[in-house]
Amino acid sequence: MKQHLKTLLLYLLITILSCIQSASATDFVFNGFKPSDMSAYGDATIESGILSLTLDATSFSDGRALHPSKIVTKAPNSSQVLPFSTSFIFAMAPYRDRLPGHGIVFLFVPHTGIYRGSSSSSQNLGFLNFTNNGNPNNHVFGVEFDVFKNQEFNDINNNHVGIDVNSLESVFAHEAGYWPDKYNKYNDNGILNEEFFKTLKLNNGRNYQVWIDYADFHINVTMAPVGMKRPKQPLLDFPLNLSQVFEDEMYVGFTASTGSLAQGHKILAWSFSNSNFSISDALITHGLPSFELPKDPIYQSKGFIAGMTILLFFLVVVTSLLLIKRNRRMKREKEGMEDWELEYWPHRITYQEIDAATKGFADENMIGIGGNGKVYKGVLAGGSEVAVKRISHESSEGARQFLAEISSLGRLKHRNLVALRGWCKKGRGSLILVYDYMENGSLDKRLFECDKGNMLSFEDRIKILKDVALGVQYLHEEWEAKVLHRDIKASNVLLDKEMHARIGDFGLARMHYHGQVANETRVVGTVGYLAPEFAKTGRASTQTDVFSYGVLILEVMCGRRPIEEGKPPLMDWLWELMKQGELSNAFDNQLRSNQGFNEEEALRVLQLGMICASLDPKARPTARQVVKFFERNSEVAESEAEDMDFYLLESMRPNTILSNYCSSRPISWTNSLVEGR
Repeated sequence: MKQHLKTLLLYLLITILSCIQSASATDFVFNGFKPSDMSAYGDATIESGILSLTLDATSFSDGRALHPSKIVTKAPNSSQVLPFSTSFIFAMAPYRDRLPGHGIVFLFVPHTGIYRGSSSSSQNLGFLNFTNNGNPNNHVFGVEFDVFKNQEFNDINNNHVGIDVNSLESVFAHEAGYWPDKYNKYNDNGILNEEFFKTLKLNNGRNYQVWIDYADFHINVTMAPVGMKRPKQPLLDFPLNLSQVFEDEMYVGFTASTGSLAQGHKILAWSFSNSNFSISDALITHGLPSFELPKDPIYQSKGFIAGMTILLFFLVVVTSLLLIKRNRRMKREKEGMEDWELEYWPHRITYQEIDAATKGFADENMIGIGGNGKVYKGVLAGGSEVAVKRISHESSEGARQFLAEISSLGRLKHRNLVALRGWCKKGRGSLILVYDYMENGSLDKRLFECDKGNMLSFEDRIKILKDVALGVQYLHEEWEAKVLHRDIKASNVLLDKEMHARIGDFGLARMHYHGQVANETRVVGTVGYLAPEFAKTGRASTQTDVFSYGVLILEVMCGRRPIEEGKPPLMDWLWELMKQGELSNAFDNQLRSNQGFNEEEALRVLQLGMICASLDPKARPTARQVVKFFERNSEVAESEAEDMDFYLLESMRPNTILSNYCSSRPISWTNSLVEGR
């Protein structure tokens, strides 16, 4: 009730004085600083929009920064102090292996400069010193944020906020922090509820926001972590008459100091008004730099110690497994198994299970013929439907290398990848791979070999392209190693029961640790999907996968294969249409007749495909950027969505696309000679 009464009186006073203040009102908001915004003294500097009051990692540094012009603090011909409201965002940046000190003061002073007197002002926050401390003729007022307990000034602790009037001995002080809104600041006896108080450590490098309001001989000081809503209950809330302290006009700003104790003192934003008590709402509280120290070395963390304990346990388990492996090796001689088969035992399925599932590899169960074997539909004993690929190899060594790659990739788990169920070896030259069954077959068949009633709609095509992009992003960035698929095409994109797209056929895929460059120079893949630089050098990369994905986009949107007999290559045809300004004529007629067709969106997707299939690898987006393109209408981070939209708006301009194409034209798309499948 008292607080509401104070608030009512505050706004009543503001209304009464509004006419007086209108002639002398001062309002400013600094979201970041320019040199012209502040007058700097001592070691104070402004760099990259941040006001630093002291020098980094330097002993005995003090600095002061003041608003360049004095502000009117009293009504004309009166001792009545005008109300004011100010808010600022600050951080005290600690230095590793240095004791912190000393603090920041928000202050009103009648003169510029720094009070150094006859001694250093380091322990005095650059505010006053021993020669003038406590002198009523100082006419200075400050709110200190102090991280050093100075016995000479009766500081309450080494992490407090205090109100200083002509002296460094605070007239009111409390530990830094706030009372959450759900708790009362005072109990029924009028005593502070300290058990509910949330302490804020001033010098941990975090950003804090402060609000200071003065009106009707009363001062409020409130603080909270930056970005948090202003607490309703002030940290400091006391009567204070500044009429004998303030002169008619005063300078306002900040001061700080260091000594043998040192830290950085940063001001990131500041607002001030003596007419508008809601001006603090204009401060930007997000996207600010952080000054927190990096965490301690990992070997000192509890997690590392726990990890080492787990590692020791793991070594014990591995030792046990080695003994089990030894026993299995002894059984191998009876079962006719080779050494390498034991390495991939966890994925092994017996030939009897697979033979029963496919009914002896019956012809009626054959669902396709791939580049290196036939594919059959099967039903395992538990009722799970699977796709079974039978592969022939000329040598046992070739089979081992191929299986080693497949087994490693079998650990990939993502909703947009076809999952490898297991494997089986029949004889010495035949491998059988078992995958999840995809009810709706391959994208290639749904585009070119199905009747009109089952043609893919516009929405289906966009969803499929997004699913493939998510799968590529996982392969390139999100697994423990970087995976290059090297054969992204419509026939390797499979559709499950719910029409979710999944990337399959990892027979040509290769893994590299993140940061490792692929060193293989053998050209593999499918003609029409190969990036020109891959065809020339044989060195695959994430950009070559993105190129293949771009061709896939064009194939899906245009209803044409990359290379068709009697027709110009798809890419050359599209470039000609773009140069003639007729790119919208490229869409699949079946797609255009679909009720849900959105020509504007379809054109953006088509342009995205052309960017992905740019002849210049540097012009191609990453898989993550492509995913952001498809997610731009969903709840993605605002900054990421804006960055991707800007990227595409620039890249999709016809002149930009044509410029990239023409500048890279010496690498001909059509006359690249390749060896592939």
